[in-house]
Amino acid sequence: MYQLGVMHYDGLGTTEDPERGVECMKKIIYSDSPKARHLKFAAAYNLGRAYYEGCGVKQSTEEAERLWLFAADHGNPKASVKAQSTLGMLYSMSAQKDLKKAFFWHSEACGNGSLESQGALGVMYLYGQGIGQNTKAALECLREAAQRGNIYAQGHLVEYYYSRKFYSTAAAVAKRITDHDDINKLAKITDCLPAYVAKGVAMAAFYLGRCFQLGLGVQQDQAAAAKYYSRACLLDPDVAADLELAANLGKI
Repeated sequence: MYQLGVMHYDGLGTTEDPERGVECMKKIIYSDSPKARHLKFAAAYNLGRAYYEGCGVKQSTEEAERLWLFAADHGNPKASVKAQSTLGMLYSMSAQKDLKKAFFWHSEACGNGSLESQGALGVMYLYGQGIGQNTKAALECLREAAQRGNIYAQGHLVEYYYSRKFYSTAAAVAKRITDHDDINKLAKITDCLPAYVAKGVAMAAFYLGRCFQLGLGVQQDQAAAAKYYSRACLLDPDVAADLELAANLGKI
């Protein structure tokens, strides 16, 4: 039933039918069968995703949050780690912003093996979001997450190296990141959200462009600078705009 629901919702091997997918997930959640017990958390996570996206049901962030809290089960490692990480993301957004809750859920998910949340924790420690600023803890999280393939963490490491004037290191790391050209493939391999993979590559591209423009850690090359600035804009216009403003103000 669960696999059938996923297939209908995402159109895997069958015609996409989100409504049928939603019905399958609801049946599992409300089933009294012992066979369904171990699938309830995963079904609740997926049903929460349907409500959040408004796909197959009427959009409701409140219902998505309720379902994800059930699926996360207070940080139970046998529950949905994906739901725990997703709650961390949800509470980092403006409408539901509560950075202490975001930090709690990313901590739970990270402790249960989430690569995405490990990178997010590193950023929160780095900038003191929902927790006291702790550069040592931030770098431990970011470096380990980066080694495991988290592109968002890698992008923030580029920013950290650049800010500390380790320009050669920043440029070298950024070049490796920007060699990636398939965001969706990277997201699938690392089980990280495509939007955050794109943000990581966009950050790396912008800082690499800045290095080429100013000749920091690399030989000055205006054509290369323009190329990487353009790539940052295409991948994530908001990230590029924020960094461009910082550059215009002389902050980077």
